Amino acid sequence: MSSAELTQDHISAEIAERHQAVAKAVAAGAPAPHHPPRDFTPYRSSVLRHPQQPLIAVGDDPEAAELHGPVFGVTDVTDLDADLTRQHAGEPLGERITVTGRVLDRHGRPVRGQLVELWQANASGRYAHQRDQHPAPLDPNFTGVGRCLTDDQGLYSFTTVKPGAYPWRNHLGAWRPAHLHFSLFGTAFTQRLVTQMYFPGDPLFPYDPILQSVTDQAARERLVAAYDHSLSRPEWSLGYRWDIVLDGPAATLPDPEENH
Repeated sequence: MSSAELTQDHISAEIAERHQAVAKAVAAGAPAPHHPPRDFTPYRSSVLRHPQQPLIAVGDDPEAAELHGPVFGVTDVTDLDADLTRQHAGEPLGERITVTGRVLDRHGRPVRGQLVELWQANASGRYAHQRDQHPAPLDPNFTGVGRCLTDDQGLYSFTTVKPGAYPWRNHLGAWRPAHLHFSLFGTAFTQRLVTQMYFPGDPLFPYDPILQSVTDQAARERLVAAYDHSLSRPEWSLGYRWDIVLDGPAATLPDPEENH
């Protein structure tokens, strides 16, 4: 069946079937899955592009790759990089938001000097990218890309606009919930984590096979930011808090859309 023939009812039934299978396995003693499967059937393109052969180690010491590679310094990242509303001559359209949180290791310790990158659709749900042909307006004052470094407490912060939902062609009537893409590089490019942050209360959550590929409910909830009124700036922006845990049982899960 082609994606044009697949309805949301088909996809929702497949999601429920996969979730039930995981719940049954966990009830029988299997460990809760820590990562989304790469072949989550409701997310159609994951079936086509996930690795099907064992990984091949390059070189005698795979860890040696982490000793070399691109580097950056503090002077390479400026305050303007973290404020996506100030990167053009005019103000972008949309609901202005502040997103902040801490980057932590499995023991709750701050990860300092971490490069955090963000990219997103604009308030109309369109990316400033030539491959995005969604018939929603582009915003000449919004590119949707930012970056910052974590401070001594592992804190990052961005000012941006809330992205809109957008259609995609996984199935008939498929819409992605509003989300922000995040990338973190660790101490080397080989440690890169790419994931997504979602906004609380989005009605599209149950219908999205990418979010639902995270079959553990607690892990899914960790991908959703919390509205924090103390972070809201009067007459300027609403505030959201979202912590990122790099490893361990409470780790922030990778984004199956990006990690194939």
